[in-house]
Amino acid sequence: MCLAVIAFIPRKPSHPLQTKGINRMTNIPSGTEVARPFVPAKDLESSKRFYSKLGFEIVLDADDVAIFRIGPSSFLLTRFDHAEHFMMQLMIDDLDAWWARIAALPLKSEFGVPDPRPPKMQPWGLRIAYVVDPSGVLWHVAQRRPSIPHDA
Repeated sequence: MCLAVIAFIPRKPSHPLQTKGINRMTNIPSGTEVARPFVPAKDLESSKRFYSKLGFEIVLDADDVAIFRIGPSSFLLTRFDHAEHFMMQLMIDDLDAWWARIAALPLKSEFGVPDPRPPKMQPWGLRIAYVVDPSGVLWHVAQRRPSIPHDA
């Protein structure tokens, strides 16, 4: 199973088909939409502790789903046994600070996950650290490049 993640962060219209808060392709008011991915969790309680330990804020904690937030982004964590090939990207301003926090956490011993991989420049131009959650979800924790518009 491979899932795509699309997020919309409200900004001034930058596309010719979106003007003054209206998407001209659909004629639907726009500017407040948010797409939140469902992140699979084989063991929901373990995954909730994992994300809390990383620093995500839990904003809803229900029986079969939890909503986590960091900055303006959020995702729904839900019970689901098939987490293969699921990846998330977290764009951040200070990868070194994040890495210092991640490296100090006992993620492997507490959650049985692989050791996080330290930041490294990738061939496509992003500096990325990698973290795997208890269900096998691979997180790309990437340094935002201020001069690249699509990194915003």
